[in-house]
Amino acid sequence: MTRKMWLSAAVFGVALVSAGASAQTKWDLPGAYPAGNFHTKNMVQFAEDVKKMSGGKLEITVHPGASLFKAPEIKRAVQTGQVQIGEVLMVNIENEIPTFGADGVPFLATSVPDAAKLWKAQKPVIDKKLADQGMMALYVVPWPPQGIYSKKDINTVQDLKGVKWRAYSPATSRIAELVQAQPVTIQVAELAQALATGVVDTMMTSGATGRDSKVWESLTHYYDTQAWLPKNMVFASVDAFKKLDAATQKAVLDAAAIAEKRGWEVSVVESESAKADLAKNGMKVQPPSPALKEGLQKIGATMIEEWVKKTGADGAAIVDAYKKM
Repeated sequence: MTRKMWLSAAVFGVALVSAGASAQTKWDLPGAYPAGNFHTKNMVQFAEDVKKMSGGKLEITVHPGASLFKAPEIKRAVQTGQVQIGEVLMVNIENEIPTFGADGVPFLATSVPDAAKLWKAQKPVIDKKLADQGMMALYVVPWPPQGIYSKKDINTVQDLKGVKWRAYSPATSRIAELVQAQPVTIQVAELAQALATGVVDTMMTSGATGRDSKVWESLTHYYDTQAWLPKNMVFASVDAFKKLDAATQKAVLDAAAIAEKRGWEVSVVESESAKADLAKNGMKVQPPSPALKEGLQKIGATMIEEWVKKTGADGAAIVDAYKKM
C-alpha cells in the first residue's frame, strides 16, 4: 500500500468512526425512586427497548434514587434542557399546574380501571399544558392504591389529630389540615430516615413505597384505604425528541407504549405482593373500619369540590369526562 493509499484509508476510517459516533444520541433520565422499585425497573426496560428498537441510535441512561436531580427538580431540569427526559410523580407539580393533581384527589378514582378512565379524561389537558412548556408525555404508570401507615390504631379520622403526617403533594398536605395532623414535607428519597428519626410517624402512600422504605422498622399498622392511585409520568423535551430521526422517534413512542402497558400490569401485581411483604415483616395489614372509611370519604368529597374550584374549567372538564366514562 502506498503512503497516499494508506492516508486515504486512515482518513476514511476516521470518518466512519466519527459518523458512527455522531449517529448515536445519549439521553439521561433522572428518577426519584430506588433502583429496586417497579417504576424504576420499568424505566430501565424502557431504555433497553429504545436502544434495541432504534438499532442503538438512542441510548438512555436511567439515574434512580434522586441521584442526578431531586424529585422536585426533575421537571425543571427537562424544561430547561439540562436533561432530555425525566420521571415525575404527577401530583408533585400540582402547585404549578393544578390539573396534574387529578389522580391525587382522594376517592375520585380508587381502582385500576377507574385510574385508567381518569387518565383518559386527564390526558388532553395535560398534553396541552406540557406542550406549552416545550415537553411531551411519553407514558404514565399508576402506583398501587394508597393506604394509611401508622404506629397506633386508627379507627376514625379523629385518631389522626396531632400525628406527624408525611406530606409529599398539595393533596396530602390538605388531608393533614382537614384531620388536624402536623404536615411534614418529605420526599421519598428521605422517607426512611424521616421515619427512623421520628420526623414523621403517619402517612398515606402505597404498599410499594412502604416496602421500599422498610416501614416495618418504624411503623406497625397499614390500613388499606385504597384512597387514590397517583401516577408517575415519563416525559421528554420536545426539542430533544425532534432532533431524533423519524425511525428513532418511532422507537421511543413504541417503547413508551409497551412500557405503559407493562407498568399498569405490574402495578396490580405489586399492590398485592407489597401488602403481603408488609404482613410478612410483622405489620398489621387490614381494611379501614367503617367509621374511618366514612370519615375519609367525607374528606374526599370536600377535596374533590375544592379541586374543581381551584382548577376551573380544565378541572371541571376532567371530572365531567371521567364521570361519563
